[in-house]
Amino acid sequence: MVQTLVVLGIVVLLIAWVLGAPFWHGWRRNRLKRRPFPPLWAATLAQQVPLYGALPPTMRQQLQGYMQVFLAEKQFIGCNGLTVTPEMKVTIAAIACLLLLNEREQYFPKLRSVLVYPTAYWAYEAFMDENGIVQERRVARLGESWTTDQVVLSWEQVQYDTAHWQDGHNVVLHEFAHQLDQEDGIAEGVPILRTKADYEAWATTMSAAFRHLCQALEQGKKTVLDPYGATNPAEFFAVATETFFEMPTQLYQDSPLLYDLLQCYYCLDPKAWCLPPL
Repeated sequence: MVQTLVVLGIVVLLIAWVLGAPFWHGWRRNRLKRRPFPPLWAATLAQQVPLYGALPPTMRQQLQGYMQVFLAEKQFIGCNGLTVTPEMKVTIAAIACLLLLNEREQYFPKLRSVLVYPTAYWAYEAFMDENGIVQERRVARLGESWTTDQVVLSWEQVQYDTAHWQDGHNVVLHEFAHQLDQEDGIAEGVPILRTKADYEAWATTMSAAFRHLCQALEQGKKTVLDPYGATNPAEFFAVATETFFEMPTQLYQDSPLLYDLLQCYYCLDPKAWCLPPL
């Protein structure tokens, strides 16, 4: 019996060696997804993430599996004296993993760490002054996504956003949409798509929707999309993602082509999920 187990172990190791790291990676992730979901986590989601209870049961189970992998692979770091609690990790992971419900299964591959500040934090950004000289200035931020390996979040803002779901603003959705955009190393408002035709459709629809937002703001009109989306195409994609998940019906009524494009990309239809009105 022992010899048989040893032989089987050697065979498994040989197969794994032949198939390489992707095999082990996929095998480990599948094991994580099959783990029982901790009841405390489920209770946290029921309290902190309004959309969780509105998801169909199969989608809720899928989200739980993605969260298991995300929480096992990503490091959470508290900043400015903040101690990151399980509640914080579970809340952030759940909202981030909503973006993976289309079987993407890449789990934000460049991301290594999630830095969590207690409130807004200070950062330095480069800018060009009126004389064309590049300088630095200190700015307050609620979140940011790096093209290398980090997402930074304000926990106070995360809490506010979860308590005000359906207002179209969500720092976790926003920064993790940037992560999707940055998977190819460039933040330009174009995530990795499946086919050449998808890129053509993306360029046409996104460009038109971006121009429409800019024109509406120039005319002083109120817009469904946050005005910050007019900053550049990368911010437009992030803002559109926030609105898609938090105000899907309003986005569909205002810009059906943009909604359909995001529905095709995320393979989800959030307006079909029934949330109680605000």
